[in-house]
Amino acid sequence: MAAPVDLELKKAFSELQVKMIDTQQKVKLADLQIEQLTHVQKHANLTHAEINTLSDDTRMYEGVGRMFILQSKDDITQQLKIKQKTAEEKIKELEQKKLYLERSVKEAEDNIREMLLSRRAQ
Repeated sequence: MAAPVDLELKKAFSELQVKMIDTQQKVKLADLQIEQLTHVQKHANLTHAEINTLSDDTRMYEGVGRMFILQSKDDITQQLKIKQKTAEEKIKELEQKKLYLERSVKEAEDNIREMLLSRRAQ
């Protein structure tokens, strides 16, 4: 009767190991994406701060590919605000995803602990 429990535990441990490796990779990816989005957000914030120091009649150009398009100060400011807001929302979403992944691994670990405790009780 001990053999089926051992096989069950081995299977659970191997599943947990695969899940933990997969989750760790996803968490690292989320961290990289958060870091990149934070960089985009800071860049947009700094650009916005610099643009605010310029007069309203200053000619401003937006880089599109290998060319530049004349834009108004309001248009560029609005685009920078949108970029900042989008980055902020994605960062929040990625942090929630990270919390979920970490919680799911903890639950799997707890399940295996319970299996071990029930095996010792038998």
